[in-house]
Amino acid sequence: MSSDLSVILPRVLIVSRRTLRKNKFVDFVGEYHLDLIVSYGAVPVIVPRVSGVHTLLTSFDPIHGVLLCEGEDIEPSWYHEEGESKSSLSQEDLEEIRKLHASDAAIDKEKDSIELSLAKLCLERNIPYLGICRGSQVLNVACGGTLYHDIDKELSRKCPESQRVMHINYDDYDGHRHKVKLVENTPLHRWFRGEEGKEDGEVEIWVNSYHHQGVKRLAQRFVPMAFASDGLVEGFYDPDAYSPEDGKFIIGLQFHPERMRKPDSDEFDYPGCPFAYKEFVKAVIAYQKKVNSLTSAPKSLKLNKEMENKRKIIVRSFSLAKNLYTMGRGNCSSKESELEVGAEFLESNTALSVQQENRLKQMGATVRNAGSYVERLKLNESREKMAKNVMGKMSVEQLSDLLSFYRTMGQICSQVLERKLHDVVNDLNS
Repeated sequence: MSSDLSVILPRVLIVSRRTLRKNKFVDFVGEYHLDLIVSYGAVPVIVPRVSGVHTLLTSFDPIHGVLLCEGEDIEPSWYHEEGESKSSLSQEDLEEIRKLHASDAAIDKEKDSIELSLAKLCLERNIPYLGICRGSQVLNVACGGTLYHDIDKELSRKCPESQRVMHINYDDYDGHRHKVKLVENTPLHRWFRGEEGKEDGEVEIWVNSYHHQGVKRLAQRFVPMAFASDGLVEGFYDPDAYSPEDGKFIIGLQFHPERMRKPDSDEFDYPGCPFAYKEFVKAVIAYQKKVNSLTSAPKSLKLNKEMENKRKIIVRSFSLAKNLYTMGRGNCSSKESELEVGAEFLESNTALSVQQENRLKQMGATVRNAGSYVERLKLNESREKMAKNVMGKMSVEQLSDLLSFYRTMGQICSQVLERKLHDVVNDLNS
């Protein structure tokens, strides 16, 4: 019977964390994560932090969900902007950080490789993903976002005294809390909006905090769900990849809801705390049903040479759309015609087999999520073409004046944007 259950229940991959115990390395995962995954109906499968595992991840198939939740700092080379030096902090600052955060500052490149590979695999297949603390940072980096090397030195000290936040307190490690404000009409807001009798409107909760790094620039595909008073993003999600009932769930939380419990008790600080895991497993179960429906579908007919060439063109179009969506325009060189062929295929083809239709539905991050992005891209390219035609007819003097004007406008926009961001943070704290 147990062997039957292991096949029936969906599988959630969790990467272990490594520590030294009795002169040997030991891999472990926090029990709260495992308990919640099991209690909601899934099976946790622990991926050991072993050299080379990042090249063998498909060996863990079927993968129905991924939970990344603990670990040391992410190596900075993974997330620094192009052309940016390894660190904007001084050597004295870096040495101080290493001493203060000794337990976190020890880089584990192998764990980085495993988890970033898993995150990208989830984005490619639209596999449900829940990132807690470091796991949320991994998700942001995997999509092209960046991190603060140290929040205190790069963010908090620049804030007014009233807005500063202590994001880690080694003297009160599990008991430490700080306030965050939840963004309305987001999953996190819905999970907690019943707290303190507030069904709608502004919601504030007190969260735990075990980190000294955090999201600096949020990847383009994500929407914030929570902010600390210093402006740090404490939660985010992909709205185009969130529908637990349909097997879609891409979320990152900087805090640990599974550890937000009353002193000497297993009772949660808020009823909403376990909802991230509950909704995540709901998505995992739905995703498993999708996978099972595909594996039970009949085999498709073999394609002749002409049809195979057409298939390759369409697949390339989908691949380009996926790269544009996940990595941005700068990381993908493509012609408009190459992108259009996939869209035209989906719009015109009404004679798909059940298997073909299911496979297309599985390509969520490739087609559904990228569709609106491609449309915006085509519009921008059209505008760019028109602008080039107009400017091609302008004189050198006119072009020089135009360039000077837009430089000035760029400076003004930067100043206004900075003021508006400052106002947003003030509103969050008022």
